[in-house]
Amino acid sequence: MKIYHGSKNVINSPIVNGSDPQNDYGPSFYLTLDLEAAKSWTCKNSSVGVVNEYYLDEKAFQKLKILDLTNNDRYSVLNWMAILMHFRELTSSFKRDNKIILEWLEKFYIDVCEYDVVIGYRADDSYFKFPIRFISNDLAFDDLHDIFMSGNLGVQYAFMSERAIKLLKFEKVIECEEKYLGHYYSIVTGASTAFNELLERPRDPNKKYILDLMREMNER
Repeated sequence: MKIYHGSKNVINSPIVNGSDPQNDYGPSFYLTLDLEAAKSWTCKNSSVGVVNEYYLDEKAFQKLKILDLTNNDRYSVLNWMAILMHFRELTSSFKRDNKIILEWLEKFYIDVCEYDVVIGYRADDSYFKFPIRFISNDLAFDDLHDIFMSGNLGVQYAFMSERAIKLLKFEKVIECEEKYLGHYYSIVTGASTAFNELLERPRDPNKKYILDLMREMNER
């Protein structure tokens, strides 16, 4: 199968731990199966980037140890949230104000370092306010999931190990068209609009917020 990495540079030989350690799943090499998403991600700024295309042997890939957080039968948004909070830098005031919630959320943390590849949602800086409001008990559990789906930021593949990186065979560079400049921010604007509309509505008593989830699990 083909898999893509958007960048300002041509990357013939990807390396593990080359990314920012505060990225969603920590330091790794991030890719996507969605070419359109890769083009949008690499054209976030004022200049057009490129997309590096790699070939990935699907049978060999399936032999890797994979953590697929999009598998809703096995994992929940809480697992994803716990991982996100583990790697992201949080302000001291936020950690102080939400200490009990953050400690409870740690129960759902999965050590991604034990896996070759992590598959999950993408939550860059523009989207980080959504998980923050969920932790603050302002956004319902189902709404958090829906916003990330409607935002269409896509699913990313974090290659965590040398074993996984070695399966990537560089194929070619794909030039990004200028039409992708600003495309990413139009997606972010759409998700932000949906987010603001949710916050303005009266709280739905039929929806679960994080304090509701904590209370229910503590009562079991």
